[in-house]
This record gives sequence, C-alpha cells and structure tokens, in this order.
Amino acid sequence: MIKYLLLLVAFLPLATTLNAQTGTIQERLGYSPETKLLIIHADDIGVSHSENIASIHAIENGCVNSGSIMVPCPWFPEIAAYAAAHRDFDFGLHLTLTSEWQYFKWGPISPITEVPGLLTEYNHFYRSRNDLKTHASAGEIERELRSQIELALKYGIDITHLDSHMFTLYLKPEYLAVYKKLGREYKLPILLNAEYLTLFGLEANQHINEDIVVDKVYMAYSPDFEKGMANYYTEVMRGMQPGLNIILLHAAYNNEEMRGVTSNHPGYGAEWRQQDFNFFTSEACENLVREENIQLITWREIRDKLIKD
Repeated sequence: MIKYLLLLVAFLPLATTLNAQTGTIQERLGYSPETKLLIIHADDIGVSHSENIASIHAIENGCVNSGSIMVPCPWFPEIAAYAAAHRDFDFGLHLTLTSEWQYFKWGPISPITEVPGLLTEYNHFYRSRNDLKTHASAGEIERELRSQIELALKYGIDITHLDSHMFTLYLKPEYLAVYKKLGREYKLPILLNAEYLTLFGLEANQHINEDIVVDKVYMAYSPDFEKGMANYYTEVMRGMQPGLNIILLHAAYNNEEMRGVTSNHPGYGAEWRQQDFNFFTSEACENLVREENIQLITWREIRDKLIKD
C-alpha cells in the first residue's frame, strides 16, 4: 500500500503536466475555453523609416500590441534602438530570406561566401519564394537565421517570438525543421498554423506535434484591399472564434519613401499600408475589440507562460 501511494505521488506532477498540455491554448494560458484570444501584429518593421514610425505610433496609440522586426533591412538599427529602449513591448523577429521589392534591396547578415544559395548574382536575397526554394539549402538557411537572431540579441532586443517573412520557412520540411529548431534552442514561440502549412504544400498532421499553434491567421489579400481594409478587418473581428487568433498587418505611411519602396508591386503597397495604419489606430477598432469580447494577448505572454523557464 505504501509503495502504491509513493508511486501515485511520483506520478501526480507528470499527470498534471500532461493535462495542462492537452488543454486548449486558452486554458493553458489561464483563460476559459470560450475566450477569443487575439494578437494584433505589425509585420515588416525595419523595412523602412515609414514602416517604423507608423508601427511605433500604432503600438503606442492604437490597437497594435505586437510586431516583428526584419533584421537584414536598412532601417533595422532604428527600430532595434527603439526596441532595446522599450523592452516591455512585444517585438519578435520576422525571419527574412527574400527581398521582394523591385528596387529596394537587402542581403544576408552572414558572409556571402557562407550562404551562396540564398543570393542572386548581385548578392541580394531572391525576390520570389520559388527561387529561394530552388537554390537554398537548409544549412544555409539555418546559418543566416541564426546570424539574424544573434545580431538582434546583440542590439539588446528582448525577442518574444519568431515568424517567417513571406512564410518562406513553410516551403520545405527541412526549412520548417530549422524554424522549429531555432524556436526550441532560443526558447521562443514560433508562428505555426495548420492552414498555412497546407497552403504551402506541407501535411499539417505530419509537422505539428506538441507545438504551440495559432488556430487562425488573418491577413488581407488583394480582393480584401479592393473592398476596403476597414470592411475586411471589421468582418474578421465580427466573425472571430474562440482560440488563438492573429491578425497580420503592415502599417506604414503613404509617403514618398514608402511609394518608392513598393513601386511596381501589385500588393501591399503604400496605400494598403496606410489603410492598415488607419484602421488599427481608429476608435472603430477599439470598439470592435470591446464589443466582440476579444481578449488581446501578446507573444510575450505566450513565451513567458508556456516556454520560458
């Protein structure tokens, strides 16, 4: 009998851990199963001065409560200094392997001799996902992304999460494995979503195990822009379901700098980004969060409650 009781006592912590892991993400974070959790997340911070100052304004004065920084981009030092001085804000890294704009370019943090498969003949990153997928090895990708993370840490950024610019780390199983490895090694949550894995041709049930998963990712596409971004985001919030949700937006000002950056690009241009900024700094956005009983959370909360020691 005593041996049985000792065995039961020894098993209880394990049982508790297993039960916690098998609950919904809401319950694991301390919320009820009916809670609609939402991260309002600004992508592409660091790509330009316009993107930086608009995103900062939306964080300080609007509904945006998270963002991710592109380390290889020209305006990274500006946002890195801001992030280092505001360590309570929720800044992750927008791990970057492509340079999609026609004239506005960037390349790797790593020495170019170490990552030749990531580069065009001009030593920039490729514009397209397909070119990256054709030429880049997983080893080169790991080397470059590790360099990006280490540089961000050197600048003093308290990294709260990792995500993937243009979802390039969803392109191949070996790329995804690097993404997950870096998350484990640096003890950071990564943006992982079954719908987007499927969209890029990976079997979600083969690549999601006991990972933290975002239930629904919302990101506007060209038809949404044509109907008006305020209409799109209003529909998103009205229809949001319980679980972990994230809205990916791109806030910037429609000024000469941003029009130059995004010239000759069919989507996500300067006016698109201005409309993102307008909505997420509006009273209408604040009202929707309240009216729909949406609980805003951050990647920092996820990191600190579920991952960080």
